[in-house]
Amino acid sequence: MLGERAAAELLEYRIPDYRSRTKYEGRHSVVVGSGHSAVTAVIALGRIARRDPSTKVTWVLRRGTVGTTFGEGAADELPARGQLGITAREFVDAGLIDLVTGFRIEKIARDGDRVLLTSEDGRTLPAADHVAVLTGFRPDLSFLSELRLELDATLQAPVRIAAEVDPNLHSCGSVAATGAADLAQPEPNFYLVGAKSYGRAPTFLAMTGYEQVRSVVAELAGDHEAAARVELILPDTGVCGGAGLFDSTGTAIGGSCCALPEQSLIQIGRTPASA
Repeated sequence: MLGERAAAELLEYRIPDYRSRTKYEGRHSVVVGSGHSAVTAVIALGRIARRDPSTKVTWVLRRGTVGTTFGEGAADELPARGQLGITAREFVDAGLIDLVTGFRIEKIARDGDRVLLTSEDGRTLPAADHVAVLTGFRPDLSFLSELRLELDATLQAPVRIAAEVDPNLHSCGSVAATGAADLAQPEPNFYLVGAKSYGRAPTFLAMTGYEQVRSVVAELAGDHEAAARVELILPDTGVCGGAGLFDSTGTAIGGSCCALPEQSLIQIGRTPASA
């Protein structure tokens, strides 16, 4: 992105420690992203803004509509996750958070010690004192460079689970539990577990990681039957649209949040000569 490296020291790519309120009180903070990390950051800043009305908070979404950003609320079978969306919506409705949609950032510029974000359609946000970029993560594999790994080229997840966790295919909490057989690598007795096992996919749940560890430990202990057994039942949350492909209006491409994108045939080559 234009200007991102030049402004890197003014950007944060993890949820900041908002407990240090004095750093954010009376200033303008921007949160970029629509996932649960972004919602968590927005809530923390909303609480600061509620105590100090001079604090300005802007929440930037790439999608053109709010859509499912707030999740399913009370319908979410993970109550704590559902509460995140409920609280974030309350802060937005109360005017503590300025929600900006359809803002696809094209350029980042420095204004002294502040940051200017400009969208593809030419809009520029008021200068920000703090910007949290919470648009997804990727695993750090640098310390595994000497080990034999078999990872999907796109997601950087173990190849046997890549299609299952791909957010372009699954966005409704429909990812099945994974165990030792799915996570084993060519390196003997080496497994990828936890969030790192999902690579760049944002669909990981902590309870999925617990099941992974249980299965891998059983396999290493020689209890192959326990390792192959699935002891996790994921909640049927019905939370859709947290990932996948969206057009500029925020509509899921393919007509359904969980459906494969509609495929089009593109022909490349020379056209027949006219008679």
